[in-house]
Amino acid sequence: MRLVPNPVLPGCHPDPSVVRVGADYFMVTSTFAYHPGIPVHHSRDLVSWSRVGHVLDGDSWLPLEGNTVSHGVWAPTIRHHDGVFYVVFTIVRGTEGATTYVTTTVDPAGQWAVPTPLEADGIDPSLFFDHDGRAWFTAARDAIAPDATGPGEIWLRELDLGTLALVGPTHVLWHGALTRQWVEAPHIYERDGRYHLIGAEGGTERNHAVTAATSDTVTGPYSTDPRSPLLTHRHLGAGELVQNVGHADIVETPDGDSWALVLGVRPVNGHHTLGREVLLVPVEWDDRGPVLAPGAGRVQGVLPGLPDTAARPADWLSLRGPVRADVVDDAITLRPRPAPLSGREVPAFLARRQDMHRFVFETTVETDRIAGHDAGVVAFQDENTFLAARVRRRPDGCVVRVAGKVGGAEIVRSEVPVTGDVVLRIRSDGQSYTFSCVTRIGEDVLATFPHTALSTETAGGFVGVLLGLVNEAAEDAEPLTFRGVRYAAPVAASEGVASDGAVSDGAGAGAHDQ
Repeated sequence: MRLVPNPVLPGCHPDPSVVRVGADYFMVTSTFAYHPGIPVHHSRDLVSWSRVGHVLDGDSWLPLEGNTVSHGVWAPTIRHHDGVFYVVFTIVRGTEGATTYVTTTVDPAGQWAVPTPLEADGIDPSLFFDHDGRAWFTAARDAIAPDATGPGEIWLRELDLGTLALVGPTHVLWHGALTRQWVEAPHIYERDGRYHLIGAEGGTERNHAVTAATSDTVTGPYSTDPRSPLLTHRHLGAGELVQNVGHADIVETPDGDSWALVLGVRPVNGHHTLGREVLLVPVEWDDRGPVLAPGAGRVQGVLPGLPDTAARPADWLSLRGPVRADVVDDAITLRPRPAPLSGREVPAFLARRQDMHRFVFETTVETDRIAGHDAGVVAFQDENTFLAARVRRRPDGCVVRVAGKVGGAEIVRSEVPVTGDVVLRIRSDGQSYTFSCVTRIGEDVLATFPHTALSTETAGGFVGVLLGLVNEAAEDAEPLTFRGVRYAAPVAASEGVASDGAVSDGAGAGAHDQ
């Protein structure tokens, strides 16, 4: 099998699930409190992926107000049967619990059905279609079986495809392979008359791992594959380029080869800001089950800077629901809302995933249009960890200041007076975030923060950094147009560091509600 460049989908795309239909592969990933939810990516080779739609958008969207950023849509699985695509996923609502849903379509790039809730405990749902046409639903939950050997368990129940309801008895399949570890992320595969169940254990941080079990029947009982963990980077040390590897889904090519999509992170000095990314590893099968990354035992093909060269169109995201925005080329008109970034409502915020360690993100703001607005550029991790350079009007004129939160603590830097058009810029060399403003007089550096301030290790949670625009103001205030919106690898000395890749386009085309 060939060596592939990794990650195949950089930036925050956790919990990948993949299905093949003919020569086409379709992948879905978690989106937590981002809107639209669950992007659908398409590929013909498992390496080059393009986004073709979203599962949760328009009529299929489920509101998420009140949730933290790391709650919301968790761990979808995509499968295909008799011309229909199925996605199952869970919405976690903090102390209110979780609800699992199923939705369908005949066109994964089109509109998906309004999700149907399922009577299902736990998280990380999955579907398996057996040779006889029966559909089986699996998920992970806290162990309730009296003979449980671990704190979590994988359970199974039949899904009636006519009513989209779970029917029949519940079967407890497995309590995991690792002592005192919570098992999650189940997927079932059949091969040569044997059923293979893979899961994830060790949490989603440095001890993350892929484990497995096998059975003669889909309903179990399942016996742990003693080779577990089948894939992990927990033993490779802090110097390994990829950490936190786990949460696998296996797919077979038309030629009969097998590959697994897994998640992992690329930390810099022990802290990651890009979120959990999608990686590709080869799979071989023997009489005991799958062997992930045979002959290597680790994710290969990860080179410093390599994924930074990918030119990817923007997937513009808001938080917890749609915002009113028009995106045309490199100009974004964003209608205001009073909701702060630190709250749990839907702020006037539109952003894209940071998928490069080194970058420049910038836009031009017309200070003459600033009235009651507090508007500018943001590096956003979650409602308790974000930094923004914003323009606001004072009695004697407009100023730019950097403010936000780090770990819930307020951060404020001194204000700089500005007039006319001002370029607000965030740039990073991979180890720091620098905020600056550029006027006709020159560039003023406003503040520099270590990348650790915005890392997942600092903030907690399950997401990466978003780079975006905010227009906080009363709803009857005028919309603002951010011109010259640009996200790129740095190419000029004035932007900080030498280029390691091609420029990524700054915006999509067309007018729409996000």
